[in-house]
Formats: sequence, C-alpha cells, structure tokens
Amino acid sequence: MAVLLRITTNVFSRRVRQLPSSLSILVSDFNLPTSLVVSNVPQRAISLGRVRCSAYEDGGKKASARLSQVQQLLHDAEERALSADIGPAPKITLDHVIVSFARSGGPGGQNVNKVNTKVDMRFNVKNAYWLSDRIREKIMQMEKNRINKDGELVISSTKTRTQKGNIEDALGKLQTIIDAASYVPPPPSEEQKKKIEKLAAIGEQKRLKGKKVLSQKKAFRRSRDSWD
Repeated sequence: MAVLLRITTNVFSRRVRQLPSSLSILVSDFNLPTSLVVSNVPQRAISLGRVRCSAYEDGGKKASARLSQVQQLLHDAEERALSADIGPAPKITLDHVIVSFARSGGPGGQNVNKVNTKVDMRFNVKNAYWLSDRIREKIMQMEKNRINKDGELVISSTKTRTQKGNIEDALGKLQTIIDAASYVPPPPSEEQKKKIEKLAAIGEQKRLKGKKVLSQKKAFRRSRDSWD
C-alpha cells in the first residue's frame, strides 16, 4: 500500500506542474502537503496510478519475452544450417518427370501449328522420394499455387522451335526450383547475432518508451476530467 501511495503521489506531483496556471496557483496558495493533496484526490485519480504502474511492469515482461524470441529465432536458424543436407543440390532428369507435347502457338514459320514442339512436363513432388523431406516440403510451400491436387508441378515451355530445346528449358526451370528449395542460409556469425540482438533491444526500448508516454497522456486526460 505504501508503494502504491508513493507511486500515486509522484504521478500527482507531475500532474500539478502540468495544471493550468489558475489551478496551480490555487494549490500553492494553500501550501498543502503533497500527501494531503493525494488523500483528497478522487478515487478515480488514485486508481490511475495503479493502471500506469501495471502497464509499465507488463511492458517489462514483454520486453524480456520479445528478446527471448529473437534469440530463439537465431538459435533455430543455426540449428537448420547445421542439420541441413551437406553437398550439392539434387539433379532432376527425364526419369523423374512425365513429358507430353502439344502444338505451339504464335509465329513460327512454315511449321507453325503443325509440329508438336510445346512441352508440358509433370513433376510429382509428393512422390519424389529421391528428394529429402525438407526439400519436398519447401517446394510444396514455394509452388503451392502451381501444384495440382495430385501433387504434380506442371511446367510448360515454348521457348524454342524444337522438342529437345523445350525439354531442356523445362528441366532447367525445375532444377532452378529444386536449387532454391535446397538452399539453406549459413548460420549467423557471433557478430551478426550481437548486432541483431542489439537492434532488437533498441527497438523494444523505443516501443516501451512510446507506450509509457501514451499511457501518461491518457492518465492525465482522465485525471483532468475528474478534477472538473
């Protein structure tokens, strides 16, 4: 209770300095002790001190939780890098896909709309057990809008006027996807960890400072209304 009274007293003292000149003169003319002034403050104003103190303490707990979350993310990134597959990305071949041909559209000379040079290549990601679970899941996540209900990723190519050229182009597109899914960023260095944690701490301090200022503004508005 004594702690609460001290907190409320300090809050009220700061509020007095922010009062309009007429009210400030009124308080000083009577030479009222601060403790007496607080005892005569309406109950609503006293409760404001309790709210302000609680918000500040909760903010402190949140700051600790947020920094712990940043540290956990850094730790997870390091674990992923250490447990990732070592070696080059797997290579896809024609044995891993189903190829079909169709007529290409657009300008193409005498053979336009006559030769089946367009390539449709189907790669069943769900059943590609020659890839690790991590890579398969990553591809499913990256290409979820292009994978059908059967788990097939369909790639088309009309880049060249030959079947061979379009097959190579489609395989190249699939290989690019596999390479991207296989990539694991290197673990953060100690210097990078310290820098990230420092930036997170600075950002959290700014957030709490802004929250504290806003809380004080709201408390002052409520206390001013109660004095009216």
